[in-house]
Amino acid sequence: MYRFKNLTRFASRVNLQCTPVQFYLQHIHRFATAGDAVDPSISGDGVGQAYAGLGPTRKPDKPRVVVLGSGWAGCRLMKGIDTSIYDVVCVSPRNHMVFTPLLASTCVGTLEFRSVAEPIGRIQPAISHEPGSFFFLANCKAVDAKNHEVHCQTTDGLQTLKPWDFKISYDKLVIASGAEASTFGIKGVKEHAIFLREVQHAQEIRRKLLLNLMLSDVPGVSDEEKRRLLHCVVVGGGPTGVEFSGELSDFIMKDVRQRYSHVKDYIHVTLIEAKDILSSFDDRLRVYATNQLIKSGVRLVHGIVKDVQPKKLVLSDGTDVPYGLLVWSTGVGPSSFVRDMDLPKAPGGRIGVDDWLRVPSAPDIFAIGDCSGYLESTGKSTLPALAQVAEREGKYLAELLNKIGKEGGGYANGVGDMNLGAPFVYKHLGSMATVGSYKALVDLRQSKDAKGLSIAGFTSWIVWRSAYLTRVNIESTLASNQIEFPTSNSWDALVVTYISGRQVRINDIKQNSNSFEDFWIILQG
Repeated sequence: MYRFKNLTRFASRVNLQCTPVQFYLQHIHRFATAGDAVDPSISGDGVGQAYAGLGPTRKPDKPRVVVLGSGWAGCRLMKGIDTSIYDVVCVSPRNHMVFTPLLASTCVGTLEFRSVAEPIGRIQPAISHEPGSFFFLANCKAVDAKNHEVHCQTTDGLQTLKPWDFKISYDKLVIASGAEASTFGIKGVKEHAIFLREVQHAQEIRRKLLLNLMLSDVPGVSDEEKRRLLHCVVVGGGPTGVEFSGELSDFIMKDVRQRYSHVKDYIHVTLIEAKDILSSFDDRLRVYATNQLIKSGVRLVHGIVKDVQPKKLVLSDGTDVPYGLLVWSTGVGPSSFVRDMDLPKAPGGRIGVDDWLRVPSAPDIFAIGDCSGYLESTGKSTLPALAQVAEREGKYLAELLNKIGKEGGGYANGVGDMNLGAPFVYKHLGSMATVGSYKALVDLRQSKDAKGLSIAGFTSWIVWRSAYLTRVNIESTLASNQIEFPTSNSWDALVVTYISGRQVRINDIKQNSNSFEDFWIILQG
């Protein structure tokens, strides 16, 4: 019971002295301190006037690396780049990196939101204090490869600030803009489903879940409406969908049934998958996962979604599936930004790269992460859209750019016939996924057809949890006494999370809360 009382915990211990937009505007004047900025004034209504942005670099200034995106690939590159050689400019609509493997755990309060987010300024401190390095909260709209420029437009996430355009000249450009959720053109998905890809998505899921629990307990609500409100549907049987289903079933069995006993018989989870769940895993592990999910109360449905409506979805066989919460996790595909770029494409629509992650037809442009893929001419197949792929590419490219810079090729068109060394080679380290009830799968095979170690159960959960906790700073709460317990020791955090259960606070369900505003507070805290 005490665990559920803390299910409404929301991370905001710090009161900001200004709104996020005011904070951003107070610091955006740094635009004008580098390059050729024209009239950098900001009017009283917060609208910037005629920014030119950052002009070309000139010796003895350091060459400039522009990174588009703040995901796994872009952040790993920024972490490894030598800032004594380069200035680093990051352009992204998100000022933090999300540790996506643990994002599902934040939806039900197993972990806090701040535990899976890392501000860009911590990943690459030069962005915070070096005069030529910046982070710009903006979207890239176009790339001018001929003139070595990117065209950007500011964004505040609130639609309260009129956007303005600016340009940034680059010596080296790294496109790491990621991918977007695949909807397969199904009507109603974008309007009614929630994609579990960002922290605000997890916040929305948490609010929606708790709100539906409270609404279903109101007198006068029919049994049919209760069943709809408390029906959580997950579409997609990949690792994200399976992990979220497992977390949600744990939450229902161990917390909801104690706190909301009046509606405990109405709430359930359905996982819809067109084929087999966890198709990339070992067959034995897939069978184990299927049995574990069913044992946890998750209903598995084989079917294809045909249409999504506000209160129900329709399968291809005509079956109606009412829902109160719909989470969509059917994989990713190229974003509209990538599709519209006038650059060579790899099979599947990603930006085509060579063995050194370069875009061959565009000098000084590189692409890494989910937005890139090998050109057919390389004879290599496109790598999967996995965090470990993106991170390995980011690390490799940082080392390559450092090598280029040390040999004097850091400026625009400075590489020439330089020997770039060994090409990028990816070695798969294995796959992991949790299925709830402190059970997980660990598949250490290098490919689906290869031989290797595959284990499942509680031991696998320990491996899964500890492997991820060593990568992030977990800040948990001791539920019994409400004391903050920050720790960077992964095993201490593992024990605290295991004992204390889930953490959410009541303001998670405020319908008028703005996710961007809330998350800005979390980052400042």
